[in-house]
Amino acid sequence: MTDATATGPATHDTPVRLLLCDDHAVVRAGLRALLASAAGIEVSGEAGSGEEAVALAAKLRPDLVLMDLQLGPGIDGVEATRRLLALPAPPRVLVLTTYDTDADVTRAVNAGATGYLLKAERPEELFAAIHAAAQGRTALSPPVAHRVLAHLRAPRPELTPRERDILAQLSQGLGNRDIARALHISEATVKTHLGRVYQKLGVDTRAGAVAVAKEQRLLE
Repeated sequence: MTDATATGPATHDTPVRLLLCDDHAVVRAGLRALLASAAGIEVSGEAGSGEEAVALAAKLRPDLVLMDLQLGPGIDGVEATRRLLALPAPPRVLVLTTYDTDADVTRAVNAGATGYLLKAERPEELFAAIHAAAQGRTALSPPVAHRVLAHLRAPRPELTPRERDILAQLSQGLGNRDIARALHISEATVKTHLGRVYQKLGVDTRAGAVAVAKEQRLLE
């Protein structure tokens, strides 16, 4: 695993064919203008939604998709990544986002993203990460790499049997009321246990809790 700053510049006889995916037209225009100045990178298309990115990737067959995580209405960047990697000719996916929470990173990596870069990085780091990800090498922003390593080194959280029960129900997509009925407890008790689960896993959403639990094999 390497971070984006450690990959160094790469030279290619053929440029990396890139598809941009961001729901903000101004951001896409800025990225397109920025990437026009980079050697060995060619923007072959742009999408404003996850669904559009998947459709364009199937048609254009880019080497790499530069993917935002939050895409407004429709599927998010994580689900778009899953669908992109299910294509007959799947591209690599490099996440480019402002979000760097453990849950966001975990969901993106579990979906198959090759790299995870923050929008605050310098242009040179973005260019290096694009070349690295296109070659299948992991590209991470230094803050993200630090969080990933710290997370890997941290001991697995200790959940009580009841917290594991609730997490298992959560992974099946059940809401608090259905979890309460299934476990014969009150909704208030479910909420209390969920709060403790979120705290122990370092997340603040249901999807984040399930993603981290799967990554750390807490649901087995």
